[in-house]
Amino acid sequence: MTENEGNEEQVEPTEGDKPAQDAPAEEAPAEEAAEEPPAEGDAPAEEPVEDAPAETQTPAEPEAPTSEKPEKQAPEEKKGDADQKPAAPGAELEPISIEPERVLSAEERARREAEEEERAEREAAATADPDEPVARREGKVELDSAARIQATGKRKSAIARVVLKSGSGGFEVNSRAIDEYFPRPQHQTVARQALEASGLEDSLDVAVRVRGGGVSGQAGAVRHGIARALTEIDPELRGELKRRGMLTRDARAKERYKAGLKKARKRPQFSKR
Repeated sequence: MTENEGNEEQVEPTEGDKPAQDAPAEEAPAEEAAEEPPAEGDAPAEEPVEDAPAETQTPAEPEAPTSEKPEKQAPEEKKGDADQKPAAPGAELEPISIEPERVLSAEERARREAEEEERAEREAAATADPDEPVARREGKVELDSAARIQATGKRKSAIARVVLKSGSGGFEVNSRAIDEYFPRPQHQTVARQALEASGLEDSLDVAVRVRGGGVSGQAGAVRHGIARALTEIDPELRGELKRRGMLTRDARAKERYKAGLKKARKRPQFSKR
């Protein structure tokens, strides 16, 4: 009995104490609920802490290209400035259209060659200085009255046979005076050019027989023959006459006709049918 009583005594306080134990048990969820909001509030506080290192690591990398962009644009601006350099002189001029060369016929080519030749002869006659005699020794230019110096000159298809003898400056071509045979002063100058270059035009008489070719070719042949004859009279004149081109046989001549062609090189027109 004593044990039961002791037990009852022990139970009674436990029963009375139940509400006291229940009360705190009911208060526990409230405390937990009170404690939960700070826990939830701590979570966002921790998130920026975790994001902070991420921001410190990543921002440096994306910002680098943004800072490099203006640096890359700078040379492009320089290129634009270089393109705006002043244009080369004459860039504003319009190009000149070059016309194709016209093919000349054989007749036109021969005519132009003849004109160029006459022009060259006129220039040579104008530039020649007759007052500039060639240095020579006095004893070698004197000829006997019976001496005859002969030579042959050629130019194109003309052939001139020249005879020099001592005299007073007479000049005959085919038994006619030079002024009569060569009416043009240009041809007279060409024929006398070798005598005037040597300074012997007043101490020699010239007799020429010329044939073939035209007037211009005959005048060149006479000059060539006189120059050859003068070198036989005085060999020292050879250097000066050679320098002036009077001893060179000018080989320019009209090209001969070929069989099957109309002229030297002109071919008949091709006909397919």
